[in-house]
This record gives sequence, structure tokens and C-alpha cells, in this order.
Amino acid sequence: MENRHVYQSGIIGNCAYLAHVQKDSNISWLCWPSFDSSFVFGGLLDSKRGGRFSIQPIAEFTSKQYYIENTNVLRTEITTADGSYRITDFAPRYRQYERYFKPLMLVRKIEPLAGRPRIRINCDPVSAYGQGSFNKFRGSNHVEFSNGIEQMRLTTDVPVSHFFGDEPFVLGETKYLVLTYGQPLEAPLERTAEHFLRETVNYWRTWIKHATISAFYQEAVIRSALVLKIHQYEDTGAIIAAGTTSLPEYPGSGRNWDYRYCWLRDSYYVITALNHIGQFEEMELYANYITNITHADVGRLQPLYGINGQSELTEHILDELAGYQGNKPVRIGNQAYEHIQNDVYGQAMIALLPLYTDYRFVFKERSDAGRWVDYILQKIEKTIDEKDAGIWEFRNFANHHCYSNLFQWAGSSAAHKIGTVIGDQKLIDRADALMKRASYHIEACYDAERGVYTNAVGSPHLDASTLQLIMMHYLDPSSEKARNHLKALERELKTPQGLFYRYLHSDDFGKPKSTFLICAFWHVEALACVGRLDEAVATFEKLLAYANHLMLFSEDVDESNGSQWGNFPQAYSHVGLMNAAYRISMKLDRPIFVG
Repeated sequence: MENRHVYQSGIIGNCAYLAHVQKDSNISWLCWPSFDSSFVFGGLLDSKRGGRFSIQPIAEFTSKQYYIENTNVLRTEITTADGSYRITDFAPRYRQYERYFKPLMLVRKIEPLAGRPRIRINCDPVSAYGQGSFNKFRGSNHVEFSNGIEQMRLTTDVPVSHFFGDEPFVLGETKYLVLTYGQPLEAPLERTAEHFLRETVNYWRTWIKHATISAFYQEAVIRSALVLKIHQYEDTGAIIAAGTTSLPEYPGSGRNWDYRYCWLRDSYYVITALNHIGQFEEMELYANYITNITHADVGRLQPLYGINGQSELTEHILDELAGYQGNKPVRIGNQAYEHIQNDVYGQAMIALLPLYTDYRFVFKERSDAGRWVDYILQKIEKTIDEKDAGIWEFRNFANHHCYSNLFQWAGSSAAHKIGTVIGDQKLIDRADALMKRASYHIEACYDAERGVYTNAVGSPHLDASTLQLIMMHYLDPSSEKARNHLKALERELKTPQGLFYRYLHSDDFGKPKSTFLICAFWHVEALACVGRLDEAVATFEKLLAYANHLMLFSEDVDESNGSQWGNFPQAYSHVGLMNAAYRISMKLDRPIFVG
């Protein structure tokens, strides 16, 4: 894949924050104090205004990056003519005092490997999305950063004077850098950093050992699981789509969105992925986040919410920032919170289903769930005949979307199952009536001549989201109708490389120019469902090539050269990989290994 654009970074995180570490050692993205705060390092969107935290030699260099196996601890090795050194970057996370220790703390360990490399460390944070700066004060063994509101401290055994001049120094021994937000580090530096590193590595490895992951491409699924885990904001249980904003879907497209929010309407896929790997704690936290929102919301459910359940996510454009590789606009907030997307109610209902069918939830935890079921069914009843913006969040037109009605059908089906479990015939009858109404609209999307379900009633356009008709078992996967529907979608939306477009018709911003990675993984699942297992495996293997050097996936891929675009890494792309791998492994009847 020549001239391929790949994101040259890895991520670290501890379920309180995420940071991007470039292959050149710079921290190019770090939002503090939470996922949706302003960046303190944002070179990803503006190299001048975004600040910098780099550890680089003064001469030309090469570098490589890798994770310590089965962890979110990242290493960057830099080689120059003078010698080489290794940077270990991590966000501390482990069990302490019967809870998780997850401070706003970035630890950087610098070890010489060969020779006597001369290096220069730059640590220059910014505030207010690059519009503000920090005053820098010299301490005895630290540098204080303050802007009158926020305070950060860099505790280090590098001579403090280095951060107030421009002279490089020879790296002759291991050095430590600990950057903290709010609370400074008051403990012994080296001993504490090494303790945090040991405990963090042990935490991640234990977490993976306790996961249920099949032998099918286990390494890729492990990395995806680790990525998904650190996209969960543990304080509330929310799982964000990505830790970044405004990385374009395609250069010059204007499709630059803020993804640092939780898309409630994607909850089914996330809960499914967590359930497949047996990580119940994360699944329970996420389900609690969803139920808290459904309890609090008396009007419509929104497609997305803030990590603390905020409903208003007003979109602003930051004209002052250059944008990723010059791609403007840079947006914070997301106007999609105003959209009507009626599939969200079915997604929320499916999120409640485990309360009744998964006996890891005790009775007390589901005792008032009947009220939620009634609430969501009322919403489905009121919206089932409405037009909406659909899964792809069209901004300027509405339709009766096949996908929206499919999830209302699936939500009603979940209510039927709940009614059966609790022996409530009225609930069963109500759910059955809604399933019929949803089916009416879905069947209105069927084009008998082409043997395919279109994206909306009265529309000729095809849409990858209708692959879910097969995976959700609305269509019997063994039926001729399912096979024909899949073939018709493939003819129009599949690329020779195994990638998949969401759709190819014009929307508010013209015709899409890049494929959508989660759709390609949905296609893999659909292939497995209809029994085309060899093709499912071959396509899955092809898709692995679209990761970066650390097995991290973006949202979008350019068909022509395999370039990565869109917000990165995209949690839902990794969810797609996990669910596709699980679907294949079940069809292959490969054993599940439980740690």
C-alpha cells in the first residue's frame, strides 16, 4: 500500500484520561482533567498552538514503538548516531485500598540502551484549546505550571535548569519524568515510578488473563480489548467513541467531528463485545450509565451524551487551530445530540436485557427494571412511525430508516423476552404488537426486484447498516432472502480489498470518499452468519492490514491506498473486530480459553 497515511502514535490511559504518544516521542494529545476537557498537549491539531512534551535527540534519528505484552504500557525506542534510548510511557492503574488507583499522572521513564545519546526534553503545556498558556516556575526538583486556575507539576531527576534553557544533555543513566494535574507527587521519585510501573503492568496482564478470548487471532482481539477498556470513563461507566476530535474522515472533506462522547445508540455493540470477552465489571458500569440516563431523561433519548450524562453538547468551531494536517474546521461539541435517531430506544432496551437473562445480576439490581422497560416501550410506541436522521446522522433530511425500525423491532423482541422471563402476558402482547409495526416499516424498504432492503422507505439507496438485518436475525441467516440481500450490498458497497462503504449516495457533505471500518467488520459477521465462513476468515485477515504499527484502527480507510482517517483509535472499530472474531470463532467451534 504505497503512500499510505497511518497514524504514527500509540495510546496510553487508565480510565481517567487518554494520551497519544507519537513515534517521535511527543505527547501529541492529552486532555485533562477528563476525556472531554481542553487539551494540555494538542500538537495533533496544531503543532504551534498545541504545546509539546517530547524527549528527542539533537541529531537525526529512527524510532520504533511497541506495547509491553498484554498491557497499555507503551515503549518508544529511539536510535541516533550517538546512541539509543528507550522511553516507557504509562498512566498508572491498579487496585489499592479496595478501589482503583487512576491518578491524573503521566509517567515517562527514559533508559539509555547504547552509546551516549544527547537529548533535549521539551515540556510546554497549553490551556483553553491552545488559546492560553501556563506560567512556568522553578522548584528544587520540579517544574510548576500554573495559569491561575489550573496547576500541573513535572517532578523529575533531570536537572531542573534544563527546562529553562535550550542546552541538550548526555543521557548516561535512567531518568524519570512524572507530570501530574492538580495533586503533585510528594513521594520518592524513582522508587514510586518503578512501583507504579510494576503494579500497572501486573494490573493489565491480570485483566487480560481474566478475559474470555478465543484462539482465533487472539493477539488482535487482546489489543482491541485493551483499547476498548481505556475508552471507558470509569467515574460514570461511559464509553467514548474516540479520545480525539476533528481528525478528518478524508482530507479536505470537512467531516471533522468531536468523538469524545458516548453514543448511546451504539450500546448494543459495546455490551455485546464486553459480554463476549467476559468482562462483566465494565459491562455493568456501562449498563448503569445507560440506565441512569434513561431514568433522568423525561423527553426524547438523544443519540449521544457527555461522559457525565450531559445532554447539551453544543458544537463550536475553533477557527484559531490549524487542524490535523491543515484540515479545518476543528470542532468541539457535537450537534448530533440534537438529532432524532429512533434506533436509540431499541439499543437502550437491549442494554436492559442482561438484567433479566444474565444471572450475574442479582434480583435486587433488576427489581425496578420494569419501570425502565415500560418507559422505553412507551418511547418506541411514540416514535415507531416517525422519520429520523438515521444511524449516520444526516443533518438536513429525515426518512423512515430501515436500521432505526430494525432496532425498534429488536428492542421490542428484547421486551418480549423480558415479559417471558417475568411471566407478564401484557408485556408480551405489547411487545408483539410493536414488533409487527416495526416489521411493517422494514418490509416497506424491501426492493423485490433487486432482492435487497434499501436504506429507507421509498429510497433506492443501499446502506451497510442493513447488514444488521442478518446479524440481528430479523432475516433468517440460512434463508435465500438473507443471502440475496448480502450479495446485493456487496455488489454496491464492497471494495476488492474487503473494505465496505457505509453508503455511496450524496449526503449533507457530498459523496463519502472513505470506507467505514466497522461496516467491514459487520460484513465479516454477516458472511459468517450466512455460512460463507472461508470468505469471512479471509476478509477478516485482509482487514488486519489496515491497522497501524501497534494494531490500532481508525474509523475510516481510504480504499485507494489503505490510509487511515477519522478519529483515532476508534473504539467502535475495535468493537467491530472483537465481535467479528467472536462470531467466526463460534462458527469454527474453537474452544474459548478462560484465564
